[in-house]
Amino acid sequence: MAYVFWVLAIAACGFLGVQAVRCRAAVQRSYERLERYDAATARLSYGDMRYLDRGSGDVILSAHGMFGGFDQALDTCEGFGEQFRIIAPSRFGYLGSDVRGDGTPAEQAAAFVELLDHLGIEKVFVLGASVGGTIAIRFALDYPERTKGLILLSSVMPYAKRPARRERYAGPPRLLSNDFGMFLVSPLFGLVVGIRPDTIATMMPVSKRRQGVLLDGKVANTDMARNFDSYAVEKLDSPTLVVHAQDDKVVSFTQTRDAVARFPRCSFVAFDAGGHYLDGHSEQVADAVRGFVATR
Repeated sequence: MAYVFWVLAIAACGFLGVQAVRCRAAVQRSYERLERYDAATARLSYGDMRYLDRGSGDVILSAHGMFGGFDQALDTCEGFGEQFRIIAPSRFGYLGSDVRGDGTPAEQAAAFVELLDHLGIEKVFVLGASVGGTIAIRFALDYPERTKGLILLSSVMPYAKRPARRERYAGPPRLLSNDFGMFLVSPLFGLVVGIRPDTIATMMPVSKRRQGVLLDGKVANTDMARNFDSYAVEKLDSPTLVVHAQDDKVVSFTQTRDAVARFPRCSFVAFDAGGHYLDGHSEQVADAVRGFVATR
C-alpha cells in the first residue's frame, strides 16, 4: 500500500512539475503578445487607464469581459471592418488600469467618459461583452448624450423581474484566479463553461488581470441584482443590438431572451449554437454590427 502511495505521489509531482514548466512558457508568450499591442496610458483624475485606439470612422467603445483587458476589448471587434475606430480600454483592475473608488459599474462608466474626453470623442457606440455588458448598459443609462447605440455580445443582462436571491460573489474561485490555477484547469473549460481549452492563451497572464477578475465577481457581476431599480433599461434613449447563443454556458440565454423585451428599439440576434464566444458566427456578428451602426 505504501508503495502505491509513493508511486502516485511521485507521478503527481511529476505531472505538476511538467504543468508548471508549460505554464511558465505560456505566461512568457502572453507577455510577448501583449507587448505587440503597444497600448497607451491615459492619466485620468483617479489614476491610469491602459487602452488601444485603432482605426477611423464611427467610434465603438469596447468593454471587455472577465479575464480580459485592452487586448480582448480590441479582439472582440476584430473583423467588424475598417470603417470603425475602436477604443479598447482595460477596465478597472485589468492590465495596468487603476481602480476608482469601489470599482462599481457607475464608476467604470464615469471613467470611460473621462477617457473619451481625454481623446476628444463626443459620442460612441458602446459595446459590452459578457460582464462588460454591465458597464456598457450603465454607460448608456448614465450618459445618453454620449451614446449613439448599445451593442451587447453574450452579455450579462438585467433581470426580467426583481431576483429573490442576490449573490455576494459571482466569479471563479479565488484560489484558481492565478496563472497556474487557471492553466491547470483549462482542459476542463469545455466541460464546465463550454469554451475551448486554448482560450487560456488569451487569459494569460492571469496575475495581471486578477484584481479585475475578483472585482467583477464581487461588484460588476452582482450589481444588476443588488441595484435592480437603477437598471431601468426601459428608459434607454439609444437603440440596442443584442447577440447571444442558445448554448452559452456562461451567461444564461433564457435570461437574455426574457430581458430583451425590456429594451426599447432592440434588435435581437440569436444563434442555436456558438457558445459564449459565438464560435463560427464571426461574420454574422460583424454583419449585424455593421447593419446596426449603418442605420443610426
